[in-house]
Amino acid sequence: MASKAEGLELHRSLGLFDATTIVMGSMIGSGVFIVAADIGRQVQSPGLLLLSWAVTALMTLIAALSYGELAAAMPHAGGQYVYLREAFGPLYGFLYGWTFFMVIQTGTIAAVAVAFAKFLGVFVPAVSASNKILPFLSTQQLVAILLIVFLTWVNSRGIRTGAMVQNVFTVAKTAALLGLILAGWFFGKNDAAVARNFTAPFDGVQWGWGTVQLVGVALVGSLFSSDSWNNVTFTAGEMRNPRRNLPLSLVLGVGLVSLLYFACNYVYLQVLPLEAIQAAPEDRVGTAVARGIFGDRAVQMMAAAIMVSTFGCLNGLTMAGARVFYAMALDKLFFKAAATLDPKTYAPVTALWIQALWAGALTLTGSYNELLDYVIFAVLLFYILTIVGIFVLRRTRPEMERPYRAFGYPVLPAAYILLAGVVEFLLLLYKPNFTWPGLLIVLLGIPVYFVWKKREV
Repeated sequence: MASKAEGLELHRSLGLFDATTIVMGSMIGSGVFIVAADIGRQVQSPGLLLLSWAVTALMTLIAALSYGELAAAMPHAGGQYVYLREAFGPLYGFLYGWTFFMVIQTGTIAAVAVAFAKFLGVFVPAVSASNKILPFLSTQQLVAILLIVFLTWVNSRGIRTGAMVQNVFTVAKTAALLGLILAGWFFGKNDAAVARNFTAPFDGVQWGWGTVQLVGVALVGSLFSSDSWNNVTFTAGEMRNPRRNLPLSLVLGVGLVSLLYFACNYVYLQVLPLEAIQAAPEDRVGTAVARGIFGDRAVQMMAAAIMVSTFGCLNGLTMAGARVFYAMALDKLFFKAAATLDPKTYAPVTALWIQALWAGALTLTGSYNELLDYVIFAVLLFYILTIVGIFVLRRTRPEMERPYRAFGYPVLPAAYILLAGVVEFLLLLYKPNFTWPGLLIVLLGIPVYFVWKKREV
């Protein structure tokens, strides 16, 4: 697929460092500071808490290593949308793009923007969900919408502008996360916590199917905290030497973030006993740990760190997501205007603003968190399908140029499909209220696809 519209072409101006910061910046949001509480409540074991993050790191790294083959073979704008289209046909690509637009990307943008506003409220108390400007608009929602608008405008100035913001904030929040880890390791060790969590970390665990069930369902939090690494594939049409830089950035970015996440949770267990992690106020484990290290200053310090983290994450999501809608529009499966590029900045400006409009609407509804819960199953399903696509394309298109071949093929990609399939089965079994609505959102895309094919929008 050529990345062209009305005679204009996306400019390949992103290098390896830019691509790696997109991977890392899109992954690191606020989840790593929060989800350990819920995982801890589910698994009831320090050892299983760390095991959950280790399994997540393994799955995410295998997925990144596998996606590298597709990214190097098809370095086009739209990334995962293109891979599904080429492996299974346009319907599958559309269903991914449909779910991506309706909930996955725009819902995440809304949730991350509100998270930024929520932590801004620590410094500006007037920014609050309870402070209403209009019956349907709080000051917290207003700040979130203004931030979405601002970062959409920034990214409309061109990919280099968006990448510059991404580079600065990714470096800043990686440094902040690393600082928390080092401070906890050298200054925050709590003898009582270490004794509780590491003397017998798997005490009481009955190894068997029951433990697989516990960990499998608990992976939801850690998998979502590690999600959005695939966003870099959406910007492939603007990457220099994408056949090398895309696979390399996926491995570097996912590998570094996975190490940071595991180290961060290890430090949590050194500073706080498991029970304190489980009972952290509003699940803010990062803040509770920082308070144990730095005292009462921790609230402001963590609020500032999470604001930096969410700002960078939101910029990466905004930048990358619009490229999927641009690619869909080129295939006449999205609004026609989204296929145009700005003649000065070569950015898909219309796609960016359509994305912002829907994300802002989800912010107003306040239902984005519920919607994200509903698509947990669907997100993992599309990851599985994409990796199955490697096997399909190896068979149907053996002549395709593959500068990089999936590491460990076929064993590692198959292992991911198996592991993710087990998680999907457990979610269907134990969290039907979340899984079936997600499937419904995906399936609603089928009639929309056939309607769209019959008319030019």
